[in-house]
Formats: sequence, structure tokens, C-alpha cells
Amino acid sequence: MKFYSDFRARRARQIAWDVLALLAIAAWVWLGVFVYKLVYGLTDFGIQMEDAGAGFRQTMTDLSTDLGNVPLIGTGIRAPFDGASDAGASLESAGQAQQVAVQNLATGLGIGIAVLPVLMILIIWLIPRVRFARRAGTAKSLVRAGANVDLLALRALATQRITTLAQVDPDPVGAWRRGDTAVVRALAALELRSSGVRLD
Repeated sequence: MKFYSDFRARRARQIAWDVLALLAIAAWVWLGVFVYKLVYGLTDFGIQMEDAGAGFRQTMTDLSTDLGNVPLIGTGIRAPFDGASDAGASLESAGQAQQVAVQNLATGLGIGIAVLPVLMILIIWLIPRVRFARRAGTAKSLVRAGANVDLLALRALATQRITTLAQVDPDPVGAWRRGDTAVVRALAALELRSSGVRLD
């Protein structure tokens, strides 16, 4: 494959677009990571809620156990502390659920912000670049293998715009049929130029 054109102006444009595309990809990935970290930071509240719930549950469980061992009042006094312990467990579970929800949100936002724009850039930029590289590589191989200039001229007649062909000769097909060397060579050069290959 041939990644860049032999022609300076087109090669400069290709390099500029490559640099811009890579910078844009890096920027979107950075933004996705930044948003992920920013949203993920909200799990601190869930961690605090979980810790508070766990601490409260443990304290109420300990009090219930300790007071439950007191003769005469132990059995009756445990019920409110057991209920408070259950409330602490609920708070602990809510803290865990909040952390999971925030983690899922952070992951979804981070991936959505980074991946979708990067895919668009790859579709708009990379696919045409790969097509160019393959076409240019094939054209360069044909030239190196000594491909007939007549074949390249015929391809130009089949693929180039009529206005472009008219700039070479008012009747490019007739000139090609007559074997006009200058026109055939100009048509071949035109085809190679569109592939980014210079005809030596």
C-alpha cells in the first residue's frame, strides 16, 4: 500500500488531515475519560452512605445484643434496636445501589462520549484513506511492473469526468484510438495523478 500521494500539495493535505483526525480522536478519548472520572466521583456519596449504614447497623446490632442480655428487660427492649439495625442495613444497601448506578452511568457516558465521535471520524477519515492507499499502491505496482500506458489511458477514459478529459484533448477517445502518443500519455498521467502516483 502507498499511504501518501507523490504530489506535494495533495500529500500535504493528506498529512494535515491525518494529524487533525488523530488529534480529534485523542481529544474525544480524553473527554470520555474526563467525563467518566467526573461522574464516577459521585460514588463517594454512595460509599459514605454505605459506610454510615453499615456503622449504624453494627452499632444497633451490638446494642440489641448487649441490652438483650440484661435480665427482665432484655427481650422486650431488643425490638426497636433490631428495627433500627434493619434501617441501617437498608441505608447500606441503598449506598451500594447508588454506587452501582453511578458506575454504570459513568461507564455509559464515558464510552458514549468517546466511542461514537471516534467511530464517525474513522468512517469519514480512515475509510477514504485506506481506499486511497490501496488504489495508489495498485497503481504504483502497475507502473513498476511496466504496465502499458495504453491501459492506464483507457482506465482514465472510463473513470475520469468528461470535463477533465476535455482538458487533455477535445476528442480524447478519438486520440486514444489513433494512438496519439502525447494524448495517451497525458490520459495515463491523469489516471495516475488521481491515484496519487506520478508517471515518470
